[in-house]
Amino acid sequence: MELLQIIFMGIVQGLSEFLPISSSAHLVFTSNFYKVFNNMPIHQQSNQEVFVDIMLHLGTLIAVLIFFRKEVMEILMALINGIKTKNYSEHNCKLGLYIMLGTVITVLIAYPLNEVAEKLVYSPVIVGILLFITGFILYFSEKYSDKVQNKLSEMNFKTSILMAIAQGIAALPGFSRSGWTIATGLFNKVDRVTAARYSFLLSIPIILGASMVYPFVKIDMTELATYNWVDIIIGTFVSGFVGYLCIKYFLKFLAKYSLKVFAYYCFVVGIITSIFFYAK
Repeated sequence: MELLQIIFMGIVQGLSEFLPISSSAHLVFTSNFYKVFNNMPIHQQSNQEVFVDIMLHLGTLIAVLIFFRKEVMEILMALINGIKTKNYSEHNCKLGLYIMLGTVITVLIAYPLNEVAEKLVYSPVIVGILLFITGFILYFSEKYSDKVQNKLSEMNFKTSILMAIAQGIAALPGFSRSGWTIATGLFNKVDRVTAARYSFLLSIPIILGASMVYPFVKIDMTELATYNWVDIIIGTFVSGFVGYLCIKYFLKFLAKYSLKVFAYYCFVVGIITSIFFYAK
């Protein structure tokens, strides 16, 4: 992979991981557009491409850890204190328990979908259709949210479980992880910013697990030595830097505006990419 391609993919990952527009879909589109314009077969993906995707996700993980470093430390300390005192009623302690349980639920749902998700990397037409469906989820969650009078500013057990289920389903490229989890929060009367912040925190264990486990399971360690690590590290940095800025300004955006603009974006991009790749 060329440096320019990796940098571009890093920018795409940094923006689309936290915006509700499916980072996995955009990486699929970016990779396949590159192959089409360079007369390369779409139905082919090297281990290096898979590894680059993982590293770009690791970049956005670092971004979310830096941005929410205070919240993460408070949750960890509250969990430790809860275990010591056997009192789990404190808000941050409950959040920690929700995230732990949510991670287990996500894995139980996402793991069986993993094989399907890997095959969809070679099916940008279907990924475009799934992105279109994400647009509907975003649009109708906002329509419902507009009717809610008293929105919740704290997570509860039921909503955390449903958001974990949504995160598991969103393992499929085109189903935006942040989009489906935030929309689930809106359907359960949680305000946008609270749903988004919890969505980002809920993503930490999953991205960390995928980044650490996948290379050891799927990729020959001797093969890693042959990769262009300078380019990969640059792409990872770009992904993290763009991701940090995206989190910062996306949360400010959500405090004032709805998700409908992202729904329209998913409609347009989903239709255009499906038509383009179908024609190919």
